[in-house]
Order: sequence, then C-alpha cells, then structure tokens
Amino acid sequence: MVEGLIGTARRLATSGGTGKPRQSDLRRAISTAYYALYHALAKDGADLFVGVAASRPDAAWAQAYRALEHGFAKNACSQVRGLGFAPPLIACAETFVRLQQDRHSADYDPVARFTRTEAMVAVDEAERAIRDLRSAGRADRRALAVQIRMKTR
Repeated sequence: MVEGLIGTARRLATSGGTGKPRQSDLRRAISTAYYALYHALAKDGADLFVGVAASRPDAAWAQAYRALEHGFAKNACSQVRGLGFAPPLIACAETFVRLQQDRHSADYDPVARFTRTEAMVAVDEAERAIRDLRSAGRADRRALAVQIRMKTR
C-alpha cells in the first residue's frame, strides 16, 4: 500500500505534463504523500507488535495498525529529538510533523496555493522518511512505535 501511495502522489504531482497542474491534483499529492508515511508507520508498528507471519492474529494486527492517531502521533513525533532516538528516526518523525502540517493546509485551507515543486518535495520527503524508518534497527523502530501510540503516565 505504501509504495502505491507514493506512486499515486508522484503521478498527481506531475499531472498536467508541461502545462500548469490543477490545484486539486497538487493538494491530493501532498495529502497522499503524508498518508504514505502515516501508513508506513502504522504498518511497521503493527508488524513489530503483533507479527508478520501468516499465523498472526489479524484482528490484533488491525487493532495495532489502527491505534496510530494522527494528532497524538504528531505531538509524540515533535518530542523525538530530545529522547535519544537514532538520527534516521528523528528525521522520519520530523518529516511526519511537517507533512501533517502540509496535509492540513492542502486538505483544509481553501486559499492555500501549491506549486508542482512543493508537491514533489512532499513526495520526496515522504519517500525519504519511509526509507529512514525502514533503515533503523528493529528495537529502535519498536521504541518509536511505542512513542507514537502510547501515553506516558
């Protein structure tokens, strides 16, 4: 799903050929780039918490996947730099925050205007953040999955 979302975002960002792209395509590209990273984080955490084997309990995996809440994850990602995470995960978390802000503008701000370059930057950043996530060690990724899903008491 994640690679498909990146591909869709890239197609939307480059739509219109050499002509001026439609704002609706650029908005969807930015939003879809964010969702590619969101789903990469959701899947990685579910895989780490529940497993990936065919015998995994699907209901538990789906619950772990769906446990990622946009606002909570954004706030948690804002704190990652000060918590001793590996540099690739810090970069991933900071990109998540930026892309969520961009998605909110793209989805909810009726006067915001975007360029093809801005949309392509969002897609490239999402792709890089997904690579950063996947390059980190299992224990570090699990720590991030906990950070972005569970409250501290």
